[in-house]
Amino acid sequence: MRARVVYESIFGNTEAAATAISRGLQEHSEVDLVDVADATPASHSPVDLLIVGGPTHAFGMSRRRTRQDAADRIGGPFGPNESTAGIREWLDAEHGPSNGARAAAFATKLQRPGWLPGSAARGIGRQLRRAGFVLVRRPIDFYVVGMTGPLAAGEFDRAKLWAQHLASEENDRRARQSR
Repeated sequence: MRARVVYESIFGNTEAAATAISRGLQEHSEVDLVDVADATPASHSPVDLLIVGGPTHAFGMSRRRTRQDAADRIGGPFGPNESTAGIREWLDAEHGPSNGARAAAFATKLQRPGWLPGSAARGIGRQLRRAGFVLVRRPIDFYVVGMTGPLAAGEFDRAKLWAQHLASEENDRRARQSR
């Protein structure tokens, strides 16, 4: 199985979750880990499983303005994403999946306060479905301590375990289909 993890990260938290997911997938598949800021046309090539993640900003997926606001909070430019698109824009440019293409969505968001609504994962999942992907699991959030992180205790391992289960289920499904 070939998998690709495409992520957007400003403070490094979503990148840490994406790295954990990539490591979990590597036990069961060949994996490409792609920062959306470095995405190329090859980042749209077909894979068996596409996993897309980003930070939760203003209760949903980031926009250019929320990315700039996040950078302003830490007193500097927001790096590669300053002149490039985020996950929202990358998904808009996604060329569409081949028939039956499968995907999953994740996001990072503040752990506290627990009542804080919104999730970029849900928006990513909706956008993937609209593009024609079949979501293999409900979108998931991995939690961050404070505005700039780090990932909350145990979240790196939880992301890796989530990916291991995801890849195992996908490989089992593929094996059943080939019989």
